[in-house]
Order: sequence, then C-alpha cells, then structure tokens
Amino acid sequence: MKPLPMLSYEFCALTDTGRVRSNNEDAVAIHETAQMAILADGMGGYNAGEVAAGMAITYIGTEMVRWLQGDGSAASPSDVRHALEACVDNANHAILGASMSNPQYLGMGTTLVVGVFRDDRLILGHIGDSRCYRWREGLLRQITRDHSWLQEQIDLGLLTPAQAAVSGQRNLVTRALGVDVSVHIEINEFPVEPGDLFILCSDGLTDMLSDEDLAELARMPIALQDKAARMVAMANAMGGRDNISVVLAQTQLAQDAKKRGGLMARLLRTS
Repeated sequence: MKPLPMLSYEFCALTDTGRVRSNNEDAVAIHETAQMAILADGMGGYNAGEVAAGMAITYIGTEMVRWLQGDGSAASPSDVRHALEACVDNANHAILGASMSNPQYLGMGTTLVVGVFRDDRLILGHIGDSRCYRWREGLLRQITRDHSWLQEQIDLGLLTPAQAAVSGQRNLVTRALGVDVSVHIEINEFPVEPGDLFILCSDGLTDMLSDEDLAELARMPIALQDKAARMVAMANAMGGRDNISVVLAQTQLAQDAKKRGGLMARLLRTS
C-alpha cells in the first residue's frame, strides 16, 4: 500500500466591511494547531448578524478544537463528521436561544463554512451560501453547493447560471444557522493534494468577482496574505456592496515546508 503523503498546511484569513455597509457581520477564524478554518456571514438587523456570526465562530471553534486536540486527536474522518454535526447543533441552539430571549436579536442567523484538514483529507461542512473553492493544477472548482433559492431554481431548470448571476434574489438562503430548532449542515470529504489552494469565502467576495477573476488571483505566485488582500481589494474595487471575507488554506508536502523554513532562517541570519 502506498503511504499517505505528509502534508503541511498554511492558513490566512482576512475580513473587510466593504464600501457600502457600516458594520461587518462576517466573522472568520483559523485554528492552526487543529488545522481548522471557519467562516460565517451573519444576517439580521441591529447588528444581530454580527452577534450570530461571532457566536457560531466561537462555539464551533472552541468545541471542535478541544475535541480535536483531545479525544479526537486520532479520529477518523467519520468521527470528525459526527463531532462537527454535534458542535453545529450546539451552536444552533445557542444562537436561537439568544435570538428568542432578546428582541433586538430576533430572527438573526448566519451562514457557515468550516474545513477540518486531517492528513490528506478535508472534511468540509457548510450551511447557506458561503462557499469553498479548490484551486488545483490550474483549475478552479467550487466544491460547495449553495443552499439558496437561486440554486434551487437552477437545479429545477428554471434559471440558467447566467440568469442567476444578475438576479435580484441572490441573497435568499434556504438554510441558515440559528433560525430553526434543527439545522442540517452539509458535510463532504475531499482528498487533498500537494499544491492545492482552498478558498473559503462569503458572498461579499463571490457577488463581486467572477470565477475567472478568482482563478486569476488564485494562480498568482505571491504570498498567501498578499493573495487574500488582492481578493478583498478587487471585490472593493468592483463595488464592495457587502462585507467581504476570505480564508485561504494552502497545502504542500511537509518536507518542502521544512526546506522553505530552513531557507528563510538562513536568509534572516545573513540579512
């Protein structure tokens, strides 16, 4: 049996209010030791969306990290899936409880996309229309499917993707965290290869940029932080009508990461 490749992961996250909104209702988090990334796009008036997104990031991040570094340290992808479902369910009840007990937060909710990287596998969960893309060997592919009214119309053959792209109903999600007693998170597992770039993002990015724009930025041979900054800057340049958030996860062979780290250390010593 061929041994699994030992992969190293580099993460970065960036969120921006955009050019139109007065506050940022997106939230992002990276947990490098647990190799996990989370992004949420909140909804609701009186800054309630900001509360919902923040609660989702905090509850899911705290519980998953504690489990991954404890009982889940040697867990299978199936175990990770079940743990993620349980953490999302707990977060859903917490957000819904806050909404019901505070009139100011009534009706708040949030989308969610969360990725847990385990060796050469990605366990990816999402709710709503926040997305994850994978850039691999020159090709960009959306690996989540929007939980939205527009996507349902496309699936039924009532709208083409081109028609959906210019529709005025782009922000109607059919699933959200914190709005119902039960919530269904869609979880899929993907193989990871050296060189893969995963892009978790809110619709504030994808509503402004085409897949071609995103692919052009993904292929640029620049540092991960610069890549995220250019994605946000382009979305703002195109209008920045919503909050813009992106989390990037770049993979490489572990030995390549060690070589790069050694080279950087030598360069710093001689500078």
